Amino acid sequence: MKRAILTGRGIVIGAAITLNACRGDNVPTMKIDTAAVATNLPPGENYLAVPGGRIWYKVSGEGSGTPVILLHGGPGFTSVYMKSLEQLGADRKVIRYDQLGSGNSTKVSDTAMFNIPHFVAELEALRAHLGYDKVHLFGHSWGAILGLEYYRAHPEHVASLIEASPALDIPAWEKHARDLVKTLPDSMQRVIAKREAEGNFEAPDYQAALMEFYGKYVWQRPVQPELDSIFAGANQGIYNYMQGPSEFTITGTLKKYDATPYLKDVKVPTLFMVGELDEANPATVKRFAAMTPGSEFAVVPNAAHIFTWDNPKDANRLIMDFLRSTDSR
Repeated sequence: MKRAILTGRGIVIGAAITLNACRGDNVPTMKIDTAAVATNLPPGENYLAVPGGRIWYKVSGEGSGTPVILLHGGPGFTSVYMKSLEQLGADRKVIRYDQLGSGNSTKVSDTAMFNIPHFVAELEALRAHLGYDKVHLFGHSWGAILGLEYYRAHPEHVASLIEASPALDIPAWEKHARDLVKTLPDSMQRVIAKREAEGNFEAPDYQAALMEFYGKYVWQRPVQPELDSIFAGANQGIYNYMQGPSEFTITGTLKKYDATPYLKDVKVPTLFMVGELDEANPATVKRFAAMTPGSEFAVVPNAAHIFTWDNPKDANRLIMDFLRSTDSR
């Protein structure tokens, strides 16, 4: 698996087998052995058996605040880039887990599992196993889709939603991403056009163009040292199937996903967040907030898409203030 390919493809969003599946309709019940799998992992870490394998999770933090579950992006990414959010554990439990197929969880290649209902059921299995009646959900990018779809399926268990750099309108996402491509050097734009016409997404010059894009709109340089761990844990197959070859060329099952009609029905406190230089587009995320009754909107300064890397201090402050405010209502 090539480094640049993972960098290019394992970042943002994810999908569904059909549009109804995308929208969380007819979410299946996941039958599991609710006992965690015995391991020799460090304190707080464990595995939970689910259909298709087992998912790795980590519980950290102290205090009596409502727990928060972190939903990583991708799909097929890994939660390691969210480690800085464990600082939210000053007054609550923080649960970080790798979705099935990625990170420390069982690697899978069966595309029948690559859909929103499966990931929603997996999240519900984890919540039930941990015994939390209510949880806050922090979903980043594709994880924001998962968080919203979980809320639609299980609103009774959601205390609040944090929609971070959310990919809730994929046609709009792709249009904006193509506009961002136009800000690259013209030589790279020509390479992208040529390689996409050929279907050759692994060509070194195409990968170099992707790195230029990601270095501007996904993270700010210098790249965090955790990137190597992400390369090792990402699942390229999930991303290719659900997303496509890149952030700006979407060919996967997510291509027509649009959750904006559901935002008017959200009844829990919701915070929309976006990096100042984010490929998710601050204007688009602000539009989502305007569609969601009573929601809040915040821009993380000096940060791109992975703002938990670029500016963890400001990101954590915004999130912690929101969670504490919600708990006190």
